[in-house]
Amino acid sequence: MRYETIIVENEGPLVTITLNRPDRLNAMPPQMADEIGSAFYDLGDARAVLITGAGKGFCSGADLSARGEGSALQASGGSHRALQNHYNPAISQILRAPVPVVCAVNGPAAGIGCSLALAGDFVLAGRSAYFLQAFVNIGLVPDGGSTWLLSRAIGRARATRMMMLGEKIGAEQAEDWGLIYKAVDDDALMAEARGLAERLADGPTVAYATMKANIAAALDGTVDQVLLAEAEGQRRAAATQDAMEGGMAFLQKRKPAFKGE
Repeated sequence: MRYETIIVENEGPLVTITLNRPDRLNAMPPQMADEIGSAFYDLGDARAVLITGAGKGFCSGADLSARGEGSALQASGGSHRALQNHYNPAISQILRAPVPVVCAVNGPAAGIGCSLALAGDFVLAGRSAYFLQAFVNIGLVPDGGSTWLLSRAIGRARATRMMMLGEKIGAEQAEDWGLIYKAVDDDALMAEARGLAERLADGPTVAYATMKANIAAALDGTVDQVLLAEAEGQRRAAATQDAMEGGMAFLQKRKPAFKGE
């Protein structure tokens, strides 16, 4: 598919998605959300995804200058339709992706950009990056799943602080809070993120997908529901070629060569 607002690169088992509106700090119009969703819908044989932003920003939020359905400034329901028809489906696609997703946050991650980053399974951020929910400053409320993501990642008190006070949370503070996986030097960000994504792309893909599903179930389910999900997931994983390879590698005291099958 031909994309206008993102760059999609297929490198063997790794797909890299780069938000590509650097002149706008990658502010996200509905079209970009649609293109991200399309890229995740058509992952093909990919076994991991890396998301980052071109230029000096990851994503500065929804593009408030977008016209038509995408305009958050539209008087009657514009933002609601944009969320339901464009932004929310994109975030849902990332959360439900059957492969690990790594986000390399290379600058501001604000509003929907914060949601996009936190939808990843691993979030690395350059030390100059920050996370921001500034909706309160214009009389609006966080969206794009950020209320769900923040509350579960950092708890009620810190999520309330971010949303009601509109404070910027720097990369190091985000790591300290458990909001992200790791803060790294800016010039090391992409190398470290790519290394992690490549490692995951070479891992047991079915097991990763099952872990993701079980973690999601654990956030909202009862212990009995999670115990059952784990048992069923273990049965699926045990039937894969990767599980057989992992067992043989363990017995032979060598590194396993997983194929994602």
